Amino acid sequence: MEALLVVASQPLSVDEIAVATNDEAERVETALGLLGERYREGRSGIVLEQVAGGYAFRAAREAAEACSQLFGRPVERGLSPAALETLAIVAYLGPCTRPEIARIRGVAADSAVAGLVERGLLTEAGREPDAGGAVRYRTTPLFERVFGLGNLSELPRLEELGADTEDIRVRLHAVAERRTA
Repeated sequence: MEALLVVASQPLSVDEIAVATNDEAERVETALGLLGERYREGRSGIVLEQVAGGYAFRAAREAAEACSQLFGRPVERGLSPAALETLAIVAYLGPCTRPEIARIRGVAADSAVAGLVERGLLTEAGREPDAGGAVRYRTTPLFERVFGLGNLSELPRLEELGADTEDIRVRLHAVAERRTA
């Protein structure tokens, strides 16, 4: 299992590991628990984490600086506020269309959505049947991995964000009501 996790380019699910090792899912889960303890933060230079619906190794926080020294990564441009707003809308409401995103944000979402699709953080999730066939978007496993989420249910609730969320809540509910109407 360790070798599979080391060579995998993306998180592996319990089922994928079970198939590859020709073992039962329950035994794989038990072994992953033991590996998680062995490779937990502060105990090893690598950490086993459950992320994006699977398991993957990452460098421990203490090793991050050394890793960046050895593997000088090109500077990645950060996400703009518009992109972050768009990601939040899709993560909380997804799948949703560009017009729905624009209604919530109050401005066009074409550029933000296109950039997020290009980066692999959003993907198409079908078409809206009665809105002229508008494309619906959802977040990807890469989104979950980048933001350290096992799945979207781990997103913080609006009440946990600490800011005044009433305006956000009203706008989200308005779009949700239009969607069910």
